[in-house]
Amino acid sequence: MAKAYRIAVVPGDGTGPEVIGEAVKVLKALASRNGFVLDLHHYDFGGERYKRTGETLPDSALDELRRFDAILLGAIGHPEVAPGILERGILLRLRFELDQYINLRPVKLYPGVYTPLRDKGPEDIDFVVVRENTEGLYCGAGGFLKKGTQDEVAVQELIATRKGVERCIRYAFDYARKRNKKKLVTMSGKTNVLTFAQDLWWRCFQEVAKEYPDIKTDYAHVDATCMWMVKNPEWFDVIVTENMFGDIITDLGAMIQGGMGIAAGGNVNPQGVSMFEPIGGSAPKYTGKNVINPLAAICAAGMMLETLGEDQAARQLENGVIEVVSKKLKSLAAGRMGYSTTEVGDMVANFASTL
Repeated sequence: MAKAYRIAVVPGDGTGPEVIGEAVKVLKALASRNGFVLDLHHYDFGGERYKRTGETLPDSALDELRRFDAILLGAIGHPEVAPGILERGILLRLRFELDQYINLRPVKLYPGVYTPLRDKGPEDIDFVVVRENTEGLYCGAGGFLKKGTQDEVAVQELIATRKGVERCIRYAFDYARKRNKKKLVTMSGKTNVLTFAQDLWWRCFQEVAKEYPDIKTDYAHVDATCMWMVKNPEWFDVIVTENMFGDIITDLGAMIQGGMGIAAGGNVNPQGVSMFEPIGGSAPKYTGKNVINPLAAICAAGMMLETLGEDQAARQLENGVIEVVSKKLKSLAAGRMGYSTTEVGDMVANFASTL
């Protein structure tokens, strides 16, 4: 009997439905080729639903989503909804309540893709950022005193727990071992000024490293990490870092791998349900024009396949993406690819299911 996967599909806002439609197209082609079944369930969480009902993510939906094998998310963000409402109410709530404590971001330059880094190619830009995803400054801990007055005080608290830090660091070491490339884990932090939370990170990093004698270790302040990502990206294999630092350096990573059009990420709970998404936003100005690049969403689907254990299908998907970007597309930018959104999806599905 064919293996079946229950997948929750949340197309989201703006161009989200367009790119997720192409990712689903590729997934179906690969399922047919590799003999597994996709049981897809669509949810309309996003700006239009919020405008219509005033709700972002009902409690009942969280209970449902916990029973899926994975979640494929498009993009969250609507021009007619105040910034932060949808992001906190849907994206961050899913990450926190489903305990998706790893944000996994491959930074990989494919052949034929332009990078702004001079004299760097695919052999130089191929590393992964493991970002702690449920703690740090993004917990929302803090508050105001005398808000709206001249004496106003705003406090934002950075939360770091031993459990949260250790499980993130351990995941990074396990991932470096599985990746089996440089077998190097670099901690990116700010131990010289964030003396409490980063002290916990550093001590935990050193302790966990002792359990992985086959993995080399390194450390770089987060500002230096940004510098070396530009100057010598080939130095990195797996970077592990806290929530806000990871949020910042992964956008830099997206730029050096060719832009948001190809950058994908995963919100991973190794013991539960994980969620995969393109890194770019909802791009409302391109909605309905069939010009947006779907490759980031397709790559997110590839990460989902890998996490589900469908490694062969994930490799086929990546080979399809490489074929398209190296031989077909003029650019990764919306409206300049030389093909429509649906045509790019068709090409990847065709190559992935035949290569």
